[in-house]
This record gives sequence, C-alpha cells and structure tokens, in this order.
Amino acid sequence: MKKPTNTKIKICAVASAGGHMSELLKLEEVCKSHNLFFVSTTDVIQKKLQKIARTYIVGECNREHPLLTLKVMVKGLWIIKKEKPDVILSTGAAVGFIMCFWGKLRGAKVIWVDSIANAEKLSLSGRMIRPFADLILSQWPDVAAHYANVEYAGELI
Repeated sequence: MKKPTNTKIKICAVASAGGHMSELLKLEEVCKSHNLFFVSTTDVIQKKLQKIARTYIVGECNREHPLLTLKVMVKGLWIIKKEKPDVILSTGAAVGFIMCFWGKLRGAKVIWVDSIANAEKLSLSGRMIRPFADLILSQWPDVAAHYANVEYAGELI
C-alpha cells in the first residue's frame, strides 16, 4: 500500500558510534522534515542523538563476537517490528548491515552510504548489503566505478 504524498516518511538512521555516526549526522538535514529515529551501538552518543530524534542503543557487534552480534540482531528485529520504518539509512558498520537486512525483510527501502574511510573498495558490510540495498553510495568515484549499482555521491566530510 502506497503512502499518501503528504505523509512523513519514517526513517531509521543507523550507524556505529564514532566515525560512521559522524558521517550519518552530516545527512541529518536531509532527514529532518521526516519522522526520524536513530539506532547506534553505544550510549556515548545517546544524549546528542536524543536531542535530534528518538534513539535506540543496541550494543556493539562485529564478526569476532557472534554472541554479541546475535543479541544485536534480536534487538534490531524488535526495533524494526516496533517502528516499521519506510527507509533504512546507514553509513555502517555491522549494526547498519543488521538493521538494513531486517528492514528490507519488512519492506523498507535501504540506502547505504559507504564510509569515506573505504577509499579502495566497499566495506565488508557494504559488499554484504549490495543484494538487498535499493541505493548504495560511495564517497569515492573509483570505488563506485568498480561495482555495479554503486553510485558516487561526493564526500560527506
């Protein structure tokens, strides 16, 4: 069912704390007229994010810690089921992949903006999300040229 044009889009903006979140916050201006909420990994950034929009902290995860990753996967699924976002916007890393994956399974559009730190190839999470993403943006023209369906978007930082 298509949303009426005057309805705000619900956007889940998700990134790991640190550089990924700094890049994501550069996109806040694009999202502020919509129904926005954040998902991140540590409470270090929580107060700053809560001043902007609803915020969920799911904990750190990565491929070296499968039990922590499983815990984040469960929390992520709960958030997606509760919030029902229309769009998942992520700059990475693992938590971004998890939320994009769950969101896509629930019908959300997925936009992945690969970190500027990835100057030679897409991040592991960026490569893993390629089959599911509706739009993948790289901040490096050479990286975008190397992959089908990856667009160069300029730099966020």
